[in-house]
Amino acid sequence: QVQLVESGGGLVHPGGSLRLSCAASGNIFSIRAMGWYRQAPGRQRELVADITSRGTTNYADSAKGRFTISRDSAKNTVYLQMNSLKPEDTAVYYCYVAYGAAVRMDLWGKGTRVTVSS
Repeated sequence: QVQLVESGGGLVHPGGSLRLSCAASGNIFSIRAMGWYRQAPGRQRELVADITSRGTTNYADSAKGRFTISRDSAKNTVYLQMNSLKPEDTAVYYCYVAYGAAVRMDLWGKGTRVTVSS
């Protein structure tokens, strides 16, 4: 069974840092991309950042300059280093993986909560 396991969320003060991790396990193959979305209370889920199998990265404007996405292909793991966190970064962060050679399949994690508050 393919699954994603996220970790690293928590409570942090404004200006602080967190590192999220997401590991894919099971019969997963031909990973196309991995990344992070977030959903704040009362708002739609939005892309934070993603990274393709070739290492191409894409960031939301709100994440540029503060967040860094990276991956360990050998471990099927993606990381999100978040620095200079702001209260508006408070949300549940969801990891996703797009995989499959001929047919794309998407898998989502259960989410990890990030709270930025003084």
